[in-house]
Amino acid sequence: ICHLLTIPLWNMYCNGRRVGFAIKREPSKSELAALKVLTPVTEGAGVVNGEEINRDKSGHMMYLRASFKRVFGSFNSESFHLIDPRGIIGQELSIFFFRSSHK
Repeated sequence: ICHLLTIPLWNMYCNGRRVGFAIKREPSKSELAALKVLTPVTEGAGVVNGEEINRDKSGHMMYLRASFKRVFGSFNSESFHLIDPRGIIGQELSIFFFRSSHK
């Protein structure tokens, strides 16, 4: 059985609204630098200055760091649901991945 997130292309929905396709790829050097900067952050949202992550001065990056519950819907779908600081799964943010028929 091939798990959904092991394939390279999915249909993506955010809070029930289709947002397009998602692809699996290797992170860039600046994305890895951003993850390193965010290591001490356990949860929260904000903006990282571009200079901190090896981008130009105007290249800011927004982030959301939180805990998510992974739900296996079927062979063709998986979802991630935001868990609030009290440990409750609300409807603030849900991300759904569906197997794409595009090749």
